[in-house]
Amino acid sequence: MPRVRARPSSLARSPADCWESEFRVGAARSALGLSGPGWGARVSLPPPRVPSPNTPATHSPVAGAACGPRWALPPLGSPERGARLAAIGARGGASPRGMEARGGGGGAGPACGCKGIRRCLLCQGPAPAAPPPQEKGNFTYCPAAGLAVGNECSEFAGWAFPFPGVFLLEEFINQDEESQMVQLMDQDDWKLSQSGRRKQDYGPKVNFKKKKLKVDSFIGLPSFSQEIVQRMKAHSALEDFVPVEQCNLDYLPERGSAIDPHFDDWWLWGERLVSLNLLSKTVLSMSCDLEDSLQLFATLSQGSGESNRSASPQACQTHKSNNYTPTSACENLGSWDIDCSSPPRLIPYKEVTVDILLPRRSLIVLYGDARYKWKHAIYRKHIEHRRICVTFRELSAEFALGGKQEKLGKELLELALTFQGKPV
Repeated sequence: MPRVRARPSSLARSPADCWESEFRVGAARSALGLSGPGWGARVSLPPPRVPSPNTPATHSPVAGAACGPRWALPPLGSPERGARLAAIGARGGASPRGMEARGGGGGAGPACGCKGIRRCLLCQGPAPAAPPPQEKGNFTYCPAAGLAVGNECSEFAGWAFPFPGVFLLEEFINQDEESQMVQLMDQDDWKLSQSGRRKQDYGPKVNFKKKKLKVDSFIGLPSFSQEIVQRMKAHSALEDFVPVEQCNLDYLPERGSAIDPHFDDWWLWGERLVSLNLLSKTVLSMSCDLEDSLQLFATLSQGSGESNRSASPQACQTHKSNNYTPTSACENLGSWDIDCSSPPRLIPYKEVTVDILLPRRSLIVLYGDARYKWKHAIYRKHIEHRRICVTFRELSAEFALGGKQEKLGKELLELALTFQGKPV
């Protein structure tokens, strides 16, 4: 009877590599009719690489028992391990990597779309590595005043600074419209995305690193977005906004869904990022990596006439309220303005995190400094229930009228505005 061996290697191999090799051996044994417990001990495999004491532990669905009983295998070389791998192969199951790459399904095991440094609760396992920093915002944005106001529990209580580039509207759609939109989305497939999210894209296929794109299978934005886009034009900040791309992102707390601080691309996408927040409230966390210092000004609570701190006359010249209708996004902050009486306080930008509260069914627009100067993020702790973010993007000047790629931009817009699209 022939003996089946994994191909030897002179290189140290990770537990993931060993498991992948074992799976292939198990599948081959099954095909040859060698799938009995007695055959397990005959399988020769390279030993797993033993990390040095200075190497941090990783937690991956392919890392073995550290990820829980559902993924745990018996010890290397044991008959039980060989039999279990053979059984997986006989069932036509995918290897651990294959299940992860395809997104699993059918209860085969956990799956995610994380790559590189991205992580979610599924690929971290029940004993996750230290999560990325999730600092509590020390300022909260007040839409009515256009200010980032220092939180009472922080060292910046009584201070504020102008935070331009945010437009926020509550109840942009009603509950029935929200339910209908989500129902239509769920009729199409959701693809796995990084950091525990799922996505649906309606737009061209883009390679941002190489600055290349192609129309590919893009045939337009979805039909249910036509009314949403038309409704945007009733607001001055969006009256000339023409979306060319729509991305639906599905966040679930049980998956550890999140997105790290980042800028959206600005080679293809234009200045305004428009997002509709569905199914649950959340917090958009803003941070800035600039080495410069930020000026804080004392706050004056309107109605009381009392100043919490002092500020300079320059503050009055710098601050311009967005003049938007007050919303519940800042109802706990009261109404604020800047007091002009004594010098401002200087702090590093890097010490500041601004929380923008996003109520359910609210619409937010980021532009100007909020788009190009401040990174935005959604942290796990702010995903309490299922949440869907619908983001619309416009074309950059390079693809607009008079731009270097005006012709391609025109083609993309004509496709987008048919509103006959399916996720690509």
